[in-house]
Amino acid sequence: MVDSDYAAEDIHAAMGKIIRETGLETIDLLGWSWGTVTVSRFAAMHPEMIDRLILYAPILCGIGDYEVTEPFHHNTWEHAADDFQRCPDGSFDESVTDPVILEWFCSSCWHFDGESSPNGGRRDICVNPSNLLIDLTQIKTPTLVICGDQDPYLNYDLVNRCLEDLPDGSVLDMIPGGSHVVFLEKPWYHDFQERLLRFLQDEITVNDMAA
Repeated sequence: MVDSDYAAEDIHAAMGKIIRETGLETIDLLGWSWGTVTVSRFAAMHPEMIDRLILYAPILCGIGDYEVTEPFHHNTWEHAADDFQRCPDGSFDESVTDPVILEWFCSSCWHFDGESSPNGGRRDICVNPSNLLIDLTQIKTPTLVICGDQDPYLNYDLVNRCLEDLPDGSVLDMIPGGSHVVFLEKPWYHDFQERLLRFLQDEITVNDMAA
């Protein structure tokens, strides 16, 4: 049952709870990978709850037409490590990712996801690349689209045109050399953080000036 639309409703419930508990009117929201599909669908339905939206490594269209029939995916360490960059001989590129970070990431996936996780999201994105998964024209919130330029899951033709459909105040930030996990890659993770904060802190500057 846990497909992209179902997960978007979960985000709605979580956002509502946070807003009630904190007294805030709106919240900044970040989605990564499949999470960009779910948060964008939530944002299209409930723009009044979001201040600024971040789409990190957005899956704008299908990543390939693969048959997904099982309700659950069998998780492995190797699958969790697939997003990290490798050398030509197949070994992990330690100049990009510290081995300790790689082990920490995969161990965390195993700890929190366990041996299996729902396949609904995988079923949604494993479709023909002609199928659009995110309708950017429905997003009314200023949005940061941020990614590496070496991400095998992204359609860069669509990414490079994304600002044509997003509202004013939106930004496209592409980090040369970064992959799907650029936020963990040691040549670029500081750059990733700085670009993220620049987008969010610009909001503070604008609001302060308006006040």
